[in-house]
Amino acid sequence: MKILAIANQKGGVGKTTTTVNLAASLAHLGKRVLLVDLDPQGNATMGSGIDKSKLKHTVYTLLIGESSVAEAIQNSETGGFDVLPTNRELAGAEVELVDADARESRLKSALEALAGQYDFVILDCPPALNLLTLNALVAADSVMIPMQCEYYALEGLSDLVGTLKRIKQNLNRKIEIEGLLRTMFDPRSTLAQQVSDQLVKHFTSKLYHTVIPRNIRLAEAPSYGRPILAYDKSSKGAQAYLQLAEELLARHNPQHSAQAV
Repeated sequence: MKILAIANQKGGVGKTTTTVNLAASLAHLGKRVLLVDLDPQGNATMGSGIDKSKLKHTVYTLLIGESSVAEAIQNSETGGFDVLPTNRELAGAEVELVDADARESRLKSALEALAGQYDFVILDCPPALNLLTLNALVAADSVMIPMQCEYYALEGLSDLVGTLKRIKQNLNRKIEIEGLLRTMFDPRSTLAQQVSDQLVKHFTSKLYHTVIPRNIRLAEAPSYGRPILAYDKSSKGAQAYLQLAEELLARHNPQHSAQAV
């Protein structure tokens, strides 16, 4: 079971879009996938077609010990994967867990009960280096970092890499950077091309070949509670996330060959 955190403390870089659509793409390719929504906004939950206002069991009740992981799991009918959903209640978890035992490893302990049930667990992190993100990074095997090719992207990346080094030293020795993903890419932008070139130069081995384009269909899909594959399979966004899923699988299994979708 591979646990992959989608993290970047900078907001608006496509974390949730990547989490939902990578989960759907991996499921489409036959993998058993669990999405864990760790952002109190609950956008990944809603984008998976689950009504966050009607939830009895959530990541919040799981972290504070009021429900089991099995009780909290929901199925995304539109995405073909399972979801540990969340809502605004999760914002209170940081306060309630501040004096709790093993507060930074609550999620890790909960996910251990699922060993063997999924091929991939994908964690959607909030845009902050807070206790919820810390729980994700302690639980994860590796981190995928979505980033826009813009002026402040590299500065934010250095902060996140520094944080990951400290977590590796003190809390999770196995964690690695899975890769850097260029998102919302506009090839007409000179700045985007320049930043992309810098990433290629400095992070060649960690940079995904797949580039996620700026795509209106990707932006529309969440309002329908659907991953892009269920909304417009032929769109550039859908094809890009399928390509990303293939690339991820190929990295973990060199024998995995790209298949026509």
